[in-house]
Amino acid sequence: MSTAAPPPPKKVNRIGLEVLNYKGSKTTLCAGCGHNSISERIVECFYELGVEPYTVAKFSGIGCSSKSPAYFLGLSHGFNGVHGRMPAIATGALLANHTLKGIGVTGDGDTASIGIGQFMHLVRRNLPMIYIIEDNGVYGLTKGQFSATADLGSTLKTGVHNDLPPFDCCALALKWGATFVARSFSGDKKQLQAILKTAISHHGLSVIDVVSPCVTFNDHEGSTKSYSYMKEHEYMLQELDFVPSYEDISVEIPEGGVMDVQMHDGSHLRIRKLDRDFDPTDRFAALKMLEEAEKKHEVLTGVLYVNTNKPTFLELLNLDDAPVATLPQSKVRPAKSVLDEVMEELR
Repeated sequence: MSTAAPPPPKKVNRIGLEVLNYKGSKTTLCAGCGHNSISERIVECFYELGVEPYTVAKFSGIGCSSKSPAYFLGLSHGFNGVHGRMPAIATGALLANHTLKGIGVTGDGDTASIGIGQFMHLVRRNLPMIYIIEDNGVYGLTKGQFSATADLGSTLKTGVHNDLPPFDCCALALKWGATFVARSFSGDKKQLQAILKTAISHHGLSVIDVVSPCVTFNDHEGSTKSYSYMKEHEYMLQELDFVPSYEDISVEIPEGGVMDVQMHDGSHLRIRKLDRDFDPTDRFAALKMLEEAEKKHEVLTGVLYVNTNKPTFLELLNLDDAPVATLPQSKVRPAKSVLDEVMEELR
């Protein structure tokens, strides 16, 4: 008779899945790439919140960042589009099936250069999805040229200086309609986790600009998107906690200095102010703070703006409760008599 001890039970989340169910393929990015840290946080957050992987749709364009969706949520749907066109693909997919949780992973080149027009229309529509910009300031796939988010005066490894002012993707998102805007650093695990969990529960467009150093082309002295620069110039706006809807949300809140924002699914974003009196529900204050930080060469990280009241693009269209992709032709295709009537009006 065997006396061997039974194997320990497998660790699972609240819906009974192991963390392995949330992982993807082995990364092919450079060792130390900040993008890999972001993929790890995505795996952790979706696992810990108990999101069913097959209810998630992943979207990307072209670039090192756009390879990332292969490295997380391997059981999810995915579509890798052409350079800069991910927003259009995501819009079409989520219009066809609004029950999917959309997550787009893009880069500063994919978003702020060739894709800037598509990004701006996504923002103004407030499409309910998570939009992560893995921001390293260079084109990593084409040997490290400056991207449109590279800071004025920053230098390449070759010594070339950047003479052009950058696009601030957070400022653009704030100005034109995103309802959750945040910036983080790929090396800040705790902050990025709280931001990602909030974005997962948010019902609207969540734009998260993550400074993600490129260890091959943009991690040297003179770079403003390197690990050392971020450690010296990061300025955290607040300490963040996220309390899921299925956990007890009653905690002791110190008098003053704390803001509690309830998300659409009942989860709570708990914001503890540091030394700045900043209200993340004030869009104009956020824009002003970004302008001031740029002059001081600070990189603000944390939640810049959150709005839980603005309707999404899907709500504005008054779509059927059932996903469009599941509706029969009798509901989505006009009858011949209707088409004949339209043609007659055009004569």
